[in-house]
Amino acid sequence: MKIPIPQNINPAQAIRRCGYGLVGDRRAREQSFSRRMGSGFYPRFHIYIEGGFFNLHLDQKQASYEGANKHSGEYDGETVEREAERIRRTLENSQGNNNTSEIKEKKSGGWFSNLFR
Repeated sequence: MKIPIPQNINPAQAIRRCGYGLVGDRRAREQSFSRRMGSGFYPRFHIYIEGGFFNLHLDQKQASYEGANKHSGEYDGETVEREAERIRRTLENSQGNNNTSEIKEKKSGGWFSNLFR
């Protein structure tokens, strides 16, 4: 399922705000992120950044045949649609809260330096 990436945001930062972590696969040609649905490695939501879209799918299990690096994923369905809507809402809410860098700039030095002000 393709989700449009809002303009003027960093896609990698935005998807991390949605609870996704970078997938460390040296063989992959594209950067991807995943979010686990439970305590195990699978099932998980998996996202690729492609052009101006997040390409979301649900990995139910690891590839079950030797030598394979790809497997089937669910690109639609109720579970994927709910996750896509959650991501859209999070992105919309985070666009209005882009002043966090301004707040961090004002709070320089950490808690220890505040003891001596």
